[in-house]
Amino acid sequence: MRIVRYALDGSTGAGVVDATGGGDVVRAAETGEVVARLDEVRLLAPCEPRTIVCVGSNYACQVAEKGRPHPVEPALFLKAPNAVVGPEEPVLHPREVRRLEYEGELAVVIGRTARDVPEDDALRYVYGLTCANDVTADDWRGDGQWTRAKSADTFCPLGPWIETDLGERGYAGRSLTTSIGDRTVQRSDTGQMIFSVPRILAHVTRWITLRPGDVVLTGSPAGVGPMAPGDRVTVEIDGIGRLTNPVALRT
Repeated sequence: MRIVRYALDGSTGAGVVDATGGGDVVRAAETGEVVARLDEVRLLAPCEPRTIVCVGSNYACQVAEKGRPHPVEPALFLKAPNAVVGPEEPVLHPREVRRLEYEGELAVVIGRTARDVPEDDALRYVYGLTCANDVTADDWRGDGQWTRAKSADTFCPLGPWIETDLGERGYAGRSLTTSIGDRTVQRSDTGQMIFSVPRILAHVTRWITLRPGDVVLTGSPAGVGPMAPGDRVTVEIDGIGRLTNPVALRT
């Protein structure tokens, strides 16, 4: 199922995208009644995480591109919940930032309270998958920690929905591309991950309790680069969805 949060006529709700009738419609999550056609609603970020945990340097192609050694365990950092925005919401480029970077990523949405979960059982705690852009103000990495660089308002686009029907493929081997307009700037697949989703979840929940709706970003492949006001950045993951956000100058 494709789980969405949406806005329509001044109100918001939770729903499910139904494509069985020949055209995508949104059905109310609680009643199953048709709310509107999908193109009539404004999609919001599909979840409201309390905690967002991110993994750095988790693609072999990115590690090779940067000339870094392979990590021996997942490198973790946090993004603040205020950074979350939905599809088509603008990413705000701070005036004082010279280089604002895109990082297309697979995002894991938690479905059950997860604490100290074993790796071989970790996928039972996953509600579904969505697309993410781990926006980074490269200038601000010099703070000595990444809080400001990763957590400014609008620095965590998520969407367009949570895909819960993953089939036998699960999260593995899905193509991931990031584009600016019609120019592809990242191309890889989730099989390039150094640490698997179960390994990441076991590692994170050893110290951080995750609750339903929380999000884990699993890392970005090679090709991370700058975006500028006026750009439209799209993160697309095969079988999961397509997330597009414009970039606008923060006033």
